[in-house]
Amino acid sequence: MIGSLKGKVILKTEKFLILETAGVGYKISVSPDTMSKVSTLLRSEKNDIIVSFWIHTHVREDMLDLYGFLERQELEFFEMLINVSGIGPKGALAILGITSIETLRKAISTGDTSYLTKISGIGKKTAEKIVIELRDKISEEKNDVSLKEELDALEALKSLGYSQNEAREALKKVPVNADTNTKIREALKILGSHAKGR
Repeated sequence: MIGSLKGKVILKTEKFLILETAGVGYKISVSPDTMSKVSTLLRSEKNDIIVSFWIHTHVREDMLDLYGFLERQELEFFEMLINVSGIGPKGALAILGITSIETLRKAISTGDTSYLTKISGIGKKTAEKIVIELRDKISEEKNDVSLKEELDALEALKSLGYSQNEAREALKKVPVNADTNTKIREALKILGSHAKGR
């Protein structure tokens, strides 16, 4: 099994990239968040930058897929998610791309299924399965993250005309322990800078 890969990114698409290592190109599926971080790295450095990924090798009868993560904790969380019945690798990647791992841990450890369904768009039954199967594996975070404040900020940004995806992407870049007003203010700065950059 492949556990990690280091090489040069020679192709990027919305859902996967090709990483060339020792003359071999590996197709690696990544989350939107990881793709964004890789794009930023490639823009800020020379094109021949070497990128390292932690890899999950997913084997099926007719296929072998690679899923890549820049951080080991992302890989570990991904592997916990795919062990929940009904969640496959693509679903787990989508969940990881929605918000920070700290916020997801808090939602699961407190049994907040409404947060999981509102933020990730997964169904209620799947959210309940995630909580039931992972709650004991996830220790309660000492740094209290208010899920209600995150939801309030998301709703406020949507009421200002931003899409759910735009609002979520901006909120992911705001410190998780910020209060609602700070979250909204910082997210608006991020959204404003994106609009100027277009």
